[in-house]
Amino acid sequence: MMTHSNSNTSPAATISVATEASAAEPKVHRSNIFVEHIRIDSAKPYCEARAALEKLPRFDDRIRALLHDGEIGRVNDELTKIQRVAGLVIFSVATHGDWLQVRSGRRNAVQYLIGNVLIATRMTQYELAAGLYAPLRVMLYENKSGSATFEYDRPSTLFGQYGDERVTEVAKDLDQKIYDTLIKAAN
Repeated sequence: MMTHSNSNTSPAATISVATEASAAEPKVHRSNIFVEHIRIDSAKPYCEARAALEKLPRFDDRIRALLHDGEIGRVNDELTKIQRVAGLVIFSVATHGDWLQVRSGRRNAVQYLIGNVLIATRMTQYELAAGLYAPLRVMLYENKSGSATFEYDRPSTLFGQYGDERVTEVAKDLDQKIYDTLIKAAN
């Protein structure tokens, strides 16, 4: 069976069409979701806001080695310890602004992957596809007025698409954690 989007119907509507070779073809499902996008404009200069956010701990890849070795107790202890203060860690930083040198000149702009492994697994144990949004993406850039702006998508609206209240409830806690962390960095 092939699934095709129909632009003449409601945003989440799909039309399914049977084909002769349906057993051999992949099934494609499309849906539109509502996502609440949040923008936080700070009075702080970009560099100060970046330094404030980067006080979050960085994920320690040695924890992966413990996981690989089957030392689950130590993995949980290390994750709890590293994620203790804000409940979040920085997994990676992509310096998007540096790449703009190939187009128009360098800008102050970075994308962070921020999350909490223990929180993420509380969701992915019920819905593996939730891993698409964990860790969260946060964009920080110097806006036109010269100060810092954070942008991200509200976690509960991303994870809520799966229709599993257990996942959505965990994501609501994540809503507050990421908001509080970014407000603290912006102040």
